Amino acid sequence: MTTAVAQAVPTTTTLAPLQSILDELGLSCRDLARGASLSFGSAWRLVSQGTWPARDRAAKGRVAACLRERGAKAQHWAALRTAGIFDVERLFSPAPTTTHPENEKAPAGLQTAGATPEAATKQPAEEDQMLLENVALTPQAREHFNLARSPFMDDVGCRDDVFASPATRYVRAALMDCALNHGFIAVIGESGSGKTTLREELEERIRDEGKPVVVIKPYVLAMEPNDIKGKQMKSGQIAEAIARTLAPSLQLKSSPEARFRQVHELLRDSCRAGTRHLLVIEEAHRMPIATLKHLKGWMELKDGLRRLIGVCLIGQPELGGLLSEQRAEIREIVQRCEKVALGPLDMALEGYIKHKFARVGADAADVLEPDAYDAIRARLWYVPQNGRPQDAHSVCYPLAVNNLLARAMRAAAGAGWPKVDAQAVAGC
Repeated sequence: MTTAVAQAVPTTTTLAPLQSILDELGLSCRDLARGASLSFGSAWRLVSQGTWPARDRAAKGRVAACLRERGAKAQHWAALRTAGIFDVERLFSPAPTTTHPENEKAPAGLQTAGATPEAATKQPAEEDQMLLENVALTPQAREHFNLARSPFMDDVGCRDDVFASPATRYVRAALMDCALNHGFIAVIGESGSGKTTLREELEERIRDEGKPVVVIKPYVLAMEPNDIKGKQMKSGQIAEAIARTLAPSLQLKSSPEARFRQVHELLRDSCRAGTRHLLVIEEAHRMPIATLKHLKGWMELKDGLRRLIGVCLIGQPELGGLLSEQRAEIREIVQRCEKVALGPLDMALEGYIKHKFARVGADAADVLEPDAYDAIRARLWYVPQNGRPQDAHSVCYPLAVNNLLARAMRAAAGAGWPKVDAQAVAGC
């Protein structure tokens, strides 16, 4: 990947020394960015142009420490001083590095694992998205690690396949409580964090346990906050979804008032028969403000003191901003909504990976060395482009872990290594 990025930009006098040193140490530009707490853009400019971040005076020390940790030697420091990248002598003694006995340098397969001709022409801004690219485990890699099938493809077919961490156990309990007691909840998480899986697991649990809950899901293709970008979800479509779910043959009235009265009566009669109702809206971060305001009306539909419907919003982090208490127009909605966030796996990473392999009849210890777990966490520590070191955050979510581990397994299998270790992970 490092070589590909270097080819995508004009060659400069400072490119060759730093680029060749990174290659010798088995580092990519992205690895340098992560190890030195730089944005990828800053690391790329340093590699390609020899330009240091203007406002980050500590960057030189962090870059030097990163290079030292990866085994930079005296001749490397001399080349960097000659190129003008380091203007003072760095008094570092070479640090020992852990290398594979088969080769002092990481095999080429690890440096280019998952790379394609298209990836080689990506601009630096697109590099940040590579962790989310879907990567399949090849038949050769499955054979190398003695796996009957991939732990990462079509991996959730029943409730037992869903990994339960302490955080997701709470979200699962909160979702069921919302369904049974007509609550109001917003589940917020990054793409690939498992939001949809938890919603599907809730529906499965309702069926398996015979809970008297009807899940209502309005569908709007290409939903957007306004009609310029796509289609808005409006209260009328929510009413139609409720009627379609509870009474498919019912002919809705044309008058808005009569239509909502029909829906109110449907919910009331269904609730009196012992049924609970849960309205689930996916991609809720794309909902118009007006429709969010109208949710208060749905929440206030009652039969005496009993609410008739619960609401579950599922969306990406933008939903958290949309439900901010600073928005005066929807403050009444925000005050009634419980917001729960799906965080990264982090300390639950080992349990997650062991669970994934166990579900395909394999032992994670036969595939991963113990040091691979910390390497995965480090590899999934993300600094936004042009961001500051304090903007770094973990993106150790299930989808990113699956894709990174699949790439590392493919690379290790191609190099003939018996297991995936920290070096294999760092090279992907």
